[in-house]
Amino acid sequence: MKSHLTLFLVLSLSILTLSAQSSDDKSSAIATKVVEAMGGVTNYNNTKFIKWDFAQRVLFWNKWTGDVRIESPKDSLTILVNINTLKGKAFKGEQAISDEKELSDLLVKGKNWWINDSYWVVMPWKLQDPGVTLAYVNTEKLPNGNNADVLQLTFESVGVTPDNKYYVYIDQTDNLIKQWAFFTKFDDEAPRFTMPWDNYQKVGDILLSFNRSKFGPKNLEVSQEFNPKLFTELRYE
Repeated sequence: MKSHLTLFLVLSLSILTLSAQSSDDKSSAIATKVVEAMGGVTNYNNTKFIKWDFAQRVLFWNKWTGDVRIESPKDSLTILVNINTLKGKAFKGEQAISDEKELSDLLVKGKNWWINDSYWVVMPWKLQDPGVTLAYVNTEKLPNGNNADVLQLTFESVGVTPDNKYYVYIDQTDNLIKQWAFFTKFDDEAPRFTMPWDNYQKVGDILLSFNRSKFGPKNLEVSQEFNPKLFTELRYE
């Protein structure tokens, strides 16, 4: 599954702005409460470095610069790419990729992996991205028994797969997303999956969902300090 991080506004992942003119007022107000419950816009923007495991990959992300490191052991690949410029390096095992076409393809692959994998980490912060339309659906019971406001996310000419649709279930007791559903097509009646968005922990000054109880990111780390060689060298220790 490809996510809907806005490709032509990649930096919006680093600098969060609230912009939902095409969304209804009720859903926009709820989305704003989600951001506030998770630490607020300023604290998200001030967060510099995030690391996580997902789908047999390990990702390192400098939010301030757009530098990303992706390690995919099953492919024997390490990709160092700036997702804003698409410049970088790639390695197959210990060997640097020197062929220009192969390198270019791998840098695009790395960016696309990051697009998908980072959405599984920071989706609650992206509800009001440009190109995202929110709509209030209804109120439903969560598995924990609490009432949840259900918001629909659809997309207009943005992302890798703009025909997708999501439902997010926001617990009325704490304004946190506790569940999400993914629809391959915006007009699908049934989702491909519905999964928990759980195990929140405070990291730095923000909340993130750690070690989700079903398929999802694991081993999240947030820091303001990191080894800069992560984004320039195969071996950085």
